[in-house]
Amino acid sequence: MDAKTTPGKAGSNTGTVTLTDNKTGRSWELPLMTGSLGPSVIDVRRLYSDTGFFTFDPGYTSTGSCQSAITYIDGDKGELFYRGYPIEELAEKSDFMEVCYLLLNGELPNADQMRQFVWDITHHTMVHEQLSAFFRGFRRDAHPMAVMCGVVGALSAFYHDSTDIHDPRQRTIASYRMIAKMPTIAAMAYKYSVGQPFIYPKNSLSYAENFLHMMFAVPCEEYKVNPVLARAMDRIFILHADHEQNASTSTVRIAGSSGANPFACIAAGIASLWGPAHGGANEAVLKMLTEIGTKERIPEFLKRVKEKDGHTRLMGFGHRVYKNYDPRAAVLRKSCHEVLDTLGVRDEPLLDLAMELERIALEDRYFVDRKLYPNVDFYSGIILRAMGFPVSMFTVLFAIARTVGWVAQWNEMIEDPMQKIGRPRQLYTGHARRHYVPVAQRG
Repeated sequence: MDAKTTPGKAGSNTGTVTLTDNKTGRSWELPLMTGSLGPSVIDVRRLYSDTGFFTFDPGYTSTGSCQSAITYIDGDKGELFYRGYPIEELAEKSDFMEVCYLLLNGELPNADQMRQFVWDITHHTMVHEQLSAFFRGFRRDAHPMAVMCGVVGALSAFYHDSTDIHDPRQRTIASYRMIAKMPTIAAMAYKYSVGQPFIYPKNSLSYAENFLHMMFAVPCEEYKVNPVLARAMDRIFILHADHEQNASTSTVRIAGSSGANPFACIAAGIASLWGPAHGGANEAVLKMLTEIGTKERIPEFLKRVKEKDGHTRLMGFGHRVYKNYDPRAAVLRKSCHEVLDTLGVRDEPLLDLAMELERIALEDRYFVDRKLYPNVDFYSGIILRAMGFPVSMFTVLFAIARTVGWVAQWNEMIEDPMQKIGRPRQLYTGHARRHYVPVAQRG
């Protein structure tokens, strides 16, 4: 099978690719499509009907599953854009609520739009009071992500008035509810696990401040949110808000393509995010650093990482998409020091260990040649640990931030006229047709 490209003019259809079957000599022309940024894509939607062939792409590493205008990543350059805005600019100059508006609506808000949006989100932060009883059905030692999957999936049983996916108004209400209520549900999951009473949200606080208050306040004394910690929390939310068609976002889109209600779709995304290769990576970084223990043991640990048949992995380094430095890691590296300085943590063993591990790995030809640079998970776990979050809550925080990305992607999919139910094909390698033999006749 040979392929030949014929370029065209800039636009959605920019030429064709000629596919030739070397056995039969037959040829087919496939459209070539180009977006505003990134590589062109070969439109294979009619491939099977025209040629009788499928493509084979485990993990979808070379397949565009949808058309999207939300997030762009250039892995070679280490770039991440939300609606065209570089992540570094947004993390430095914006806040999470403004980024939420941007991801949902495509443009930054003016002052009036921002005030209304913040008001809407703030006044949706409370959850139905019966959910308090729902939490009691879980064991106290249940992982918070297990609780999140169950509670978020159950929201459709409490909010029937926003499950019609064909009604734009209901989709907006459901979107606002999920963005607003996710911190409340997350904090409730934590409070339940430690046996403390639930703390209600406060409308006078910002999104990040409110979450920290619900997490760490207790009724018997006043809790004052540290502005540096609130800003660090807000920045972590911004950096994790969306990341193109990753595993959990693709899961949300696949679930949504069947017409499932939005709460069920987000619950599916949370389940996908839970995996250690996705949202659980920052938790794995802390476990790795704890396992290493001291700076003196770093060389021995890296030696095990390099073993061809070994199972030791260097967590927090490298990325499926980025083949350069993760731009989010650079932002969090700075925040990491700000948080530790604010908390008076001068000699944090894990931070010192992390800095030394980063230095050695970036000077080691083995890792440099493979472009294994620190990613966002490498620093976020250290920041969250210093702020007082238990390791089991790390992925939950990721889910809070990513909810807006899931919601934006879900809305975009619903409005996409090309959207179809997700139905991947396969390369079948099982038995060919065979006939049933009664059990008495089997050898």
